[in-house]
Parts: sequence; C-alpha cells; structure tokens
Amino acid sequence: MKEKLWNIPDSAPIPEALLQAGCTPLLAAVLAARGMTTGPEARAFLAAGPFVPADPMRLADMDIAVARIRQAKAQGETVAVYGDYDVDGITATCLLAGFLQDWGVKTEFYIPDRLEEGYGVNTGAIDRLRSRGVSLIVTVDCGITAVAETEYARRAGVDMIITDHHECQAELPGAVAVVDPKRPECDGPDRSLAGVGVAFELACALDGDSQAMLERYADLVAVGTIADVMPLTGENRRVVKRGLEKLRTAPRPGLAALMELSGVGPERVGANSVGFTLAPRINAAGRLGRVEDAARLVLERDPARARVLAEALCDMNRLRQQLEADIWDQAAGMLAGQVRGGPIVLAREGWHQGVIGIVASRLADAYQVPTVMISLDGDRGKGSCRSWGGFNLFDALAACGAYLDSFGGHALAAGLNISRENIPSFREALAAYYAEHIPQGEEGVSPDVTIDSAEMLTMECVESLEALEPCGNGNPRPVLCMTDAVLVSASPIGGGRHTRLQLEKFGQRYDCVWFGRAVSDLGAVPGDRVDAAFFPQVSEFRGRRSVQLVMSDMRRTDLAALCLRILDGGSFGDHRLTRTELGRLWRALSAQCPCRMKLSRLSRLDPRLHPAQIALGLRVLRELKLVQVDPDGQDVDIMLIAWEAKTQLDRSPTWRAQSVKKA
Repeated sequence: MKEKLWNIPDSAPIPEALLQAGCTPLLAAVLAARGMTTGPEARAFLAAGPFVPADPMRLADMDIAVARIRQAKAQGETVAVYGDYDVDGITATCLLAGFLQDWGVKTEFYIPDRLEEGYGVNTGAIDRLRSRGVSLIVTVDCGITAVAETEYARRAGVDMIITDHHECQAELPGAVAVVDPKRPECDGPDRSLAGVGVAFELACALDGDSQAMLERYADLVAVGTIADVMPLTGENRRVVKRGLEKLRTAPRPGLAALMELSGVGPERVGANSVGFTLAPRINAAGRLGRVEDAARLVLERDPARARVLAEALCDMNRLRQQLEADIWDQAAGMLAGQVRGGPIVLAREGWHQGVIGIVASRLADAYQVPTVMISLDGDRGKGSCRSWGGFNLFDALAACGAYLDSFGGHALAAGLNISRENIPSFREALAAYYAEHIPQGEEGVSPDVTIDSAEMLTMECVESLEALEPCGNGNPRPVLCMTDAVLVSASPIGGGRHTRLQLEKFGQRYDCVWFGRAVSDLGAVPGDRVDAAFFPQVSEFRGRRSVQLVMSDMRRTDLAALCLRILDGGSFGDHRLTRTELGRLWRALSAQCPCRMKLSRLSRLDPRLHPAQIALGLRVLRELKLVQVDPDGQDVDIMLIAWEAKTQLDRSPTWRAQSVKKA
C-alpha cells in the first residue's frame, strides 16, 4: 500500500479574539486553521440557535412539481414514490412517501432490487406500477439520467416528476418537472443537497410550513445526508445538527431499535456514529437485495416490530462484512506485487454487486488512487467507482463513455455498466485521463493543528471540539498531530483487527486506539520515535473519563526532515532550549567546528540534546550571526563566524518565540 504524504502545519499564534469569544485554545486553533479568526465568525459557525429552512420554491421546477402533486391529490390519483436502495434513497423514499400518505394522497413506494434491477428507473418497474393504477411517479435520489424511461412512461400514460441530486447530463428527462439542485439554473449554495434533502424540500413546498417539516423529518434528512457524504456546511450543517438532536431525544421506533442493537446510546449519537454504525446496517439490506426491510424499519411505528426488523438488519450487516472481507482478500491478491501509479480497475466473476462499492472505497483509501470494482456476469459487468484526492469521477467516466454501456453518479462515487470485452480499453482510457487530471496537493495527511503542549489536550479542550459537530464532508473532524513522540506500547484488540497504543509526549502518556490497523501494519515498534495524526475524544470506562487519541495515521519520525524544517524556519513544535543548553551547544560547536554531519545525527554534538533541539539552537545562533549553517540534502555544514562574550539572545526572533512558548 502507498505511504501517505504528510503536510505538517507550523504552529501559529492563537487569535486572541477567539479566546475572548469563549473558545478553548484547542478549539480556537482548529477554527483559526479553517480560516475563522474573529468572534463573530466563530459564533456564526458554531451557532445552535433557531433555524428556519430556506424557501423551497427557489429550486427550478418546484412550482410545477407542487401543482402536479396537488392535482393528483384532488383527483384521487395513486402516486408512487420511486427511490434508490442506498441510505440516502431509502430515507428519501420513506420521508416523501410517509408525508404524502399523511397528507391524504394515495401513495405507495417502489425501490428497485439492487441485484435484479440495478440502479435507477427501469421500464419493467413502470409497467408494474401502471398495472397497479399508478398515474404519477415521483422519483427521489434517482432519475436525472432516465431520458428514455421517462418517455416510455409518458407513452404509457404515466406522468413523471424527477427529484434528484446527481449530476445532470446534456439532455434532461422530458418529465412534468425536474427538480435537481445540480441544474444549471440552480446556481446557489443548495447544490450540495442529498437526495433526501431534495425530497425534504418538496415536502416543505407541499405543506407550506418548513419549520414544522423540519421538526418531523430532520432525523431522516440527517441520516441520508451523512450517509451520502454530502458537505456538512451551510443549510446541510444546520438541518443535520437538528436531526442529530432529534435522534438523541425522540428517535422514531425503527431507528431507536437500530441504535440500541448497534450500541449507539443517545450520548454517542453524532455524524460519526450515523455514518459508520447506523448507515452500514441500513445499507446492508439494499446491498443484499432486501431493501424493503430497511424501508419498513424506518417507517415502522410499533417498537416490538421495529426491534425484529432491526435485528434482521444487524444480521444482514454481519453477512455483508464477511462478503466484504472475502472480496478484499481477492482484490488484494490481484494487486500484490504491482507498482501502482494510476487508477485501479479490477474485474472478477461472481463478486457481489452490493458489496464491491465498499471494497472500492477501501482500496481507494489504501492505494490513494481512484478505484473501479467490476462484478462480471457472463459478458456483462456492473461496476462501482470511488474517487480519491478530489479527482472528479463523473467527468472521468464521461470522458471514457465510449467504452461504457451506461454510467451515473457524482464526483466522488459512481456506478457503471460495461461489456467484458471493453474493460481493457476502459482501463487504459481511464489511466490516460487520470494522468492528465491528477489532483495536485490533495493527497495524504494534512492535520489542522500541530499540538505543541500538553495544555492543548486537556479534558476541557477535547470536550470543546464537540461544538464542531456535525463533522463530515466539508467540515471534517479535526485531525491533530504530535511529532517526535515515543511509541511506548502496541497491543492487538478486536481479534487483531485493531490496535491499542500508548504514546509519550510532553512528559505524559496518552492512550490511543487505531481501528482497522493491525499491530503488524503499524510500520513502527515500541521505542521508536513517531509522528502521530489523530482525533482526540473523551473515553469513559467504568466511570472513569479520560482523553483518548483515535489514530488516523502514524509514521516513524524523519529526524533529518524535522531538523531541516526547523533550520528552514518552520515549526519547532514543543522543542525548547534553555540558556544553559544553548551554552553547552556553543561550547560543543567551538570544540568541533567546522564540521559536517548527518542532520539526523546532530545529537553527536551533545548527546544530552535531541537533534531537533540542536537544530533549534543552530537556528538561533545563525540569526545572531555567530554560525554559518548550510544544509545539503541529508547533511549539514556548520562553521563558526564570530565570538561575542555578551550576546543578546533576544536579538534572535526564534529565541523570543521559543521563550514565549516555554513561558
């Protein structure tokens, strides 16, 4: 697997305005790293006050959609809500179908079988719905590419209203109305709405009371928006925030049962638990061809029946995990020994269509390239695609469309249908397109803040990060880093799939956990000096609360790079020098210079000092014009320039800065 690149930020002064606004030093540092430096900016972002949703009629064709549905209600027509089998589609289907039923419309819902029908609107489903008396189909989270299917429905006497959030192609379906924030006419902040977000807008437009709709459906909007990895900024952020509050205080029976069985108590409900605990269980039903079980769970109002359905979803999720593990092992074997530089395109007979998308996501993360996994069935293949590093998958598939039977999706995730014979040509075309559009500077580990003191990781500071929730796409959980820490211990947990670690830094020890990383894959052993990227959280065990670091990456500290960064004027982290230590360094230099040595072995000048401390001292002495320091690759040349018996250390900006931090 490819080693991630690190971009460690320099420590920057914390804006006093944020501290005066009531932020802890850690929260203030994170906000400042994200461009917020004033009290009003921080308060606006962290605001938790009353929220009034935007006017739904701002979306193109919304007025036409409302008029047609009102007509269906008045004339007693049967309306079908046609959804998708992922979490976004399921929550969108349940929201709109539930609303229309309560609103007095004859309503049924239809979600295609992932394995038998595939994604989107199909003519067979239109025929079945028409035979049951449906005269109006309203799609949610799908339909924007259903040009031929919409025309087929029109000829069959069935009207279509398309509500979707995926990218529009050149030709829109000839539906009664097409409500999609990605339409060129919709040039505003709502372009990042999830499918369930668009369905919510339609319900608000029909009801006329957006605030009441928010109180009824914010939980479904939150679950679907988080699961579909939509940006948690702007209106999405505020709706999801309200939805998470509803899940904590008054969850609907189906979601309450699922939360209980998956160990998500009210105090643990957040974007992370929704995205990584609840959503996979809801998704499992669709992946394994039993999507109606998930929809019934969301709609169920009887707690006893809800628990039975939730148990079934948990069982399906365990089966999904086993299938995923098998496909991962097969894919890893196919990639073994290959030198990867471009996109991964793998195809194999019999891979489960409902699971390959998860494996594609894991491979994209592990190898840091876009990934396409194709399940073959005879001469046909169905693929799931996942992006990496900001690469636009939708544009890439459009450019390679000559080799595809069909495709759809958005920039980060997409699906495709392809003939087996076209896979090699598609693989070459995608690699060529990627080579011309490789994202620059977006891969790797880019922490928000470099921790340079123990005061940044107090209980109060860590608890204050909860104000950033909901975190996700567009507002990620902050990643912090400690450089040059000591790995004290590492032990397996969870059957060896995860690791418990202990790091030592600032004279303190920190308990850490790394999910999905085995001890054998750490790349370091106890005693090594390491750089650690992590998210801090409060852990509670047997009534004891403590700070725990949830690891996202770790590497052996590159002492040469650390010293070079310090010499180049970069962050010196928590490394400090006293006058006594600087005096010792000067005496060592006087005895050994001029000299040339490895940057990582600078401690040979004085074994009592860390190489980074010596680099810091050389930087101070260079600013005082007492030494000449010339780094050359992994080496450094050091030469004395002058001797001043009474040097004023405060003439060195670095000495002043490190003295302030030390104080």
